[in-house]
Amino acid sequence: MEISARNTFKGTVKKLELGAVNAVVTIEVAPGIEVSGSITKESAEKLGLAEGKEAYAVIKASDVMFAVD
Repeated sequence: MEISARNTFKGTVKKLELGAVNAVVTIEVAPGIEVSGSITKESAEKLGLAEGKEAYAVIKASDVMFAVD
């Protein structure tokens, strides 16, 4: 994966809250350290995000995005 954002943290999806339109994703990047963000439900489903799955928290400016290999 190549990405222009400098702050990329690999971790495990600890919590995934799916709403009607959006999803709140919480990734544990180190023991006791979590990063949370909101993305569309469609994006979460497209990425196949699920609790226990490895994923990346990608932080650029004030935005948090998520990515998978």
